[in-house]
Amino acid sequence: MKTLEELLAGSKFFQGLRSEDLQLIAGCGTNVQFEAGAYLFHEGDPSDRFYLIRHGRVALEVSSAGRGPVTISTLGAGELIGWSWLVPPYQKTSDARAIEPTRATSFDGACIRAKCEEEPRLGYELLKRFAQIIGRRLQDTRLQLLDVYGTRK
Repeated sequence: MKTLEELLAGSKFFQGLRSEDLQLIAGCGTNVQFEAGAYLFHEGDPSDRFYLIRHGRVALEVSSAGRGPVTISTLGAGELIGWSWLVPPYQKTSDARAIEPTRATSFDGACIRAKCEEEPRLGYELLKRFAQIIGRRLQDTRLQLLDVYGTRK
């Protein structure tokens, strides 16, 4: 059985971080499970956690008037869910729903922010990595909205 630190070292997102950084991050994490159909969080919820999917798939959804939930992106093993824990007002910007049984590591955002304040180098490294996720999610949202409300050029 692998330790949480070993799991993080093996993930693409955390790859290349120093072992002491992985220890700090692992100290803020805990393993969680979600049954198919269960919500990890809802749009508007306080954003105090993010997740590394270890097994399963999760749909990121936004509500659409008259259409119900629209799936913006489907994420699987090795991918991270949740970036809004990083920037005020720390509020979720979508729903996240397990579409099959899912195992993940949940990280306490306030704990990670405190570690980043103590280690600004770590904070900058995580910010760069999460900025890539934010950019991809914005692009996914843009493409999905074009599919739902109009045509692509």
